[in-house]
Amino acid sequence: MTTWNLDSAHTQVNFSAKQMMVTTVRGTFHDVTGTIELDETDPTRSRGAFSVKAASVDTNFGARDTHLRSADFFDVENSGPMTFKATDFDGTTATGELTIKGVTRTVELDVEFLGLGLDPWGNQRLGFEANTVINRQDFGVTFNIPLDGGKVMVGDKVSIHLAVEAVHNQS
Repeated sequence: MTTWNLDSAHTQVNFSAKQMMVTTVRGTFHDVTGTIELDETDPTRSRGAFSVKAASVDTNFGARDTHLRSADFFDVENSGPMTFKATDFDGTTATGELTIKGVTRTVELDVEFLGLGLDPWGNQRLGFEANTVINRQDFGVTFNIPLDGGKVMVGDKVSIHLAVEAVHNQS
């Protein structure tokens, strides 16, 4: 089993959700940390744990980002970081516990391992991408505004995409 630390400069946590049911808003969380325990002889024994500071949300629109940080959404003043701890991995699906606003639910991420390699400085790196879709209401993120025609301001379904690069912990 080897330990890998997320390279925050080369790791992205992106999300998207419907706005007014007519467009998709996309965003990124910039502050992500974590480790991966990789078993190269039996990848199904591999595990990972990640932490994302919700205050680092960025949708490229300051007023919306401020609202997302508020108690209506992530409540960054009173909630800890969002976390994911993988409890099972079958080679293509990681099952684990996702916590948002103190609410923990089991989720599955579809994982694509992108490979291992050396960077120009001799550090071993690995990469993978993962995707899932959650219902934000399952995590206590329930704010909404009803609109004409039965529509709402914010869709419940949130797509999450991880693009991860990690470096082998040499110590």
